[in-house]
Amino acid sequence: MIVIKSSKEIELMQESGRIVALVHETIKKAIKPGVTTGELDRIAEAVITENGAVPSFKGYHGFPGSICASINDQVIHGIPGDIKLSEGDIISIDVGAFKNGYHADAARTHPVGNVSEAAANLIKVTEESFFEGLKYCRKGYRLSDVSHAIQKYSEDRGYGVVRDFVGHGVGRQLHEDPPIPNYGAPGRGPRLENGMVLAIEPMINQGDHRVKVLDDDWTVVTLDGLWSAHYEHTVVITEDEPLLLTCSTNEVTL
Repeated sequence: MIVIKSSKEIELMQESGRIVALVHETIKKAIKPGVTTGELDRIAEAVITENGAVPSFKGYHGFPGSICASINDQVIHGIPGDIKLSEGDIISIDVGAFKNGYHADAARTHPVGNVSEAAANLIKVTEESFFEGLKYCRKGYRLSDVSHAIQKYSEDRGYGVVRDFVGHGVGRQLHEDPPIPNYGAPGRGPRLENGMVLAIEPMINQGDHRVKVLDDDWTVVTLDGLWSAHYEHTVVITEDEPLLLTCSTNEVTL
């Protein structure tokens, strides 16, 4: 069942979203060659707790970190630890915060130092595909209109769209209905309504869409070993333009 949020609930979720955006701003400044993913995790947890929130991910089904830190061919759910970032890597950071009874969730992919043109383009297209989907995050469109826009934008540029993992509703629970694929034919699924809150998160690969889960039961990597990027916001459907709860003032919106 899709939970429609009231204006009061969305107001509460805005605080969780603000904290998630602040985590991303802070981590972005810390990403450089030689930094470990564990250090980034500690930075994230400090920002979350200092703002009176709880990390959404830590302990979720046993996940050990406050962030997912996924490097290069790791698509999502990378476990933070002792791995040091190297010049030319890319790293996807996914983070959630829980405050006032509500979660917010967002992801970004960052370059580590100077990266190749191919890596920079992957990050760029992944972010742009999100904003293509966002054009359809308006009352009256169907959910798969968002999915189709993301797929078309990415595949038209030669990238693979992950199918095994999808976006989701978000609110009192970190993962709520509806599931939100990043692919599919338009004109299908539930019609978008004012008060829906959706975590929309393209996961885009340099190669094809196939992925696998490593033996740690968390880390998802591309099957062909090519790199992947991830971009996500918590989005509110309104009577007008969509509202991005996890967007900082330094980020571009519609």
